[in-house]
Amino acid sequence: MTTTTDRSALARAIYASSHLTGEFVLRSGVVSDEYFDKYRFEADPVLLRDIATALVPLVPDGTEALAGLELGGVPIATVLSQVTGIPAYFVRKEAKTYGTCQLAEGGAIDGRRLTVVEDVVTSGGQVITSCGDLRERGAVVEHALCVIDRESGGPEGLAGIGVALRPLFTMSELKAAGEG
Repeated sequence: MTTTTDRSALARAIYASSHLTGEFVLRSGVVSDEYFDKYRFEADPVLLRDIATALVPLVPDGTEALAGLELGGVPIATVLSQVTGIPAYFVRKEAKTYGTCQLAEGGAIDGRRLTVVEDVVTSGGQVITSCGDLRERGAVVEHALCVIDRESGGPEGLAGIGVALRPLFTMSELKAAGEG
């Protein structure tokens, strides 16, 4: 496998590895005739590292930890942590009810400036929920990163709670690269 360091080559690689057509119900409940199967690019070690490397310039200054959301944000946050040296935390959809009963694994979040990491954002619903849960536990959350913004209201929804979304690619960019 070769490394994709050029932005357009990276977009083509993501599109080729993960773009599917058919009928798909998204987390938001919307039915779509296309789908980006993020697990396909997350399971490819070379492509995942290339994605993490491309995300580095999007990480806001002052980020004390990366907060990878269950499940798709975890591998991205892990590799992004490796290439930046910023610690990664792993955020559950809800706090576990056994053991340490934590929402976020990896360390204390109270007072820490976290950047949330997600794979694909559609409406932003899960990111909004997770940001609220992290804030309730004392974290400072003002930014979120994602690999793909499906351009279905996610940035606007997040802006409504004071979180700026920084996508690596929009769905339009990936489609233009893959179909062009």
